[in-house]
Amino acid sequence: MIQLRYFASLRERLGIDAEELEPTSGATVAELRAYLRRRGEPWQQALAEEQRVLTAVNQEMARPDNAVADGDEVAFFPPVTGG
Repeated sequence: MIQLRYFASLRERLGIDAEELEPTSGATVAELRAYLRRRGEPWQQALAEEQRVLTAVNQEMARPDNAVADGDEVAFFPPVTGG
């Protein structure tokens, strides 16, 4: 299973903070995000391609082409600003 975590405004928009998914062989971060968008709203808007959403796989920053495998933890979160 892949553990998904949602943080900050994403958690609020989606109404959940975590879930589990069956892994797909050879899936990437971008493919996982596209799969989640196909659920419809609010996923479609919250994870839209034009939305700036950062991703970490196993607590390391990940790029869209990073692979996701069984047992991984994938976290989605908005960019953080300081001030």
